[in-house]
Amino acid sequence: MIKKFKTNIGELRTFLILWITQSFSALGSAMTAFALVIWSYQQQGSALTTSLLTICSYAPYVLLSIFAGALSDRWNKKITMLLSDSFAALCTVSILILLTTGKLQIWHLYLINTLNGLMNTVQQPASDVAVSLLAPQKHYQKVSGMRSLSNSLVTILTPVLATSLLSFTSIRVVILFDLITFATAFVALLFFVKIPQAAKPSGTGSETILQSAKSGLRYLRDNRGILDLILFLAVINFTASIFNAALPAMMLSRVGGGEFALGMVNTVTGIAMMVGSISVAVLPPPKSRVRVICNCLLFSMSTENFILAFGRSTPVWCLGAILGWIFIPVMNANMDVLFRTKIPIEMQGRVYSVRNTLQFFTIPLGYLCGGVLVDRVFEPFMAVQSMDSLWVALVGAGKGSGAALLFLAIGISGALSCLPFRADKNIWRLEE
Repeated sequence: MIKKFKTNIGELRTFLILWITQSFSALGSAMTAFALVIWSYQQQGSALTTSLLTICSYAPYVLLSIFAGALSDRWNKKITMLLSDSFAALCTVSILILLTTGKLQIWHLYLINTLNGLMNTVQQPASDVAVSLLAPQKHYQKVSGMRSLSNSLVTILTPVLATSLLSFTSIRVVILFDLITFATAFVALLFFVKIPQAAKPSGTGSETILQSAKSGLRYLRDNRGILDLILFLAVINFTASIFNAALPAMMLSRVGGGEFALGMVNTVTGIAMMVGSISVAVLPPPKSRVRVICNCLLFSMSTENFILAFGRSTPVWCLGAILGWIFIPVMNANMDVLFRTKIPIEMQGRVYSVRNTLQFFTIPLGYLCGGVLVDRVFEPFMAVQSMDSLWVALVGAGKGSGAALLFLAIGISGALSCLPFRADKNIWRLEE
């Protein structure tokens, strides 16, 4: 066993360097984003205000990803990642300067998030393909589990560290930590990670950007199982984005809530994802990856939303977070293995970019809908309910009860949305 472990470490050495340092950088970025969400909500007290931060990040990413994959397949992956990360760091520096001079406003964050979203359009597919180039195919499930594990640790540590730094220092210290993590990842990628070039498919040298993007679309058109799976995730992302938009509004304003409650729920979410990530990294491949994906999403949609809607205390909300997120890494890993094994590596950049557009275009829509529904529909609706109303009996009264009622609605719609895709024959053919 020790010999096998050493062999695996040797085969994954370069990937491990990239994974560890990039995860460290992701922690810093997540802490800054968490702190800025709290800052913006304290400034405006609006769910729509905080939702627009994510919308600005995703909108350019979704709109331009379909073309960015063609560029990603042509460009050097390492240089693309270095330049993208450097640009993100410059954006973070600009936020620090605006804060220090007392001039930071919400619209500055919207602009900066939009610019970061633009750079992510080429950085993300380059990073995805880099993983395929650095890890042998036999380790794909293990690598997917490890990436889910690091994401879980980021989710756990982000609220704990960010809240601690905000309590004892200031948001400027959070941003400085972010810049330190960036420098670490940049140096590691520049000097210690060598990413091999993927073989280019024949006939692509003279392709225009538009033709390359069309080739990604044609691939998905000819592989309906992968396309339908992407569309399934698009529907789930819409529901999940409404959830994410409503969660801070409920946690920060609900009786028994606050920054501590929001941080605890986020931390427990990370712990649940870490447990799921460890399990998928050590367990053997399942007999049916499609069944695992469908069952995990149905279970997640059918539990957490209802517990958040009916719960009235932090421990109950944390229980919902455990049930809602413990199987998401399992789903992600099996989805990732299906994509990496079914899509030729020389096509992955452009196909992943088309996937990003199709799968993630519902995220800004979901955040927009979530912010509007909380501020303009559900909170006003609950504000005029009498204390003997059925809705008050179900989700309580006061500020935050409207967001709780929204969780009830998306719990029902989210569970129902899983059923048609569970019966999709094209998705099941991916098992062949």
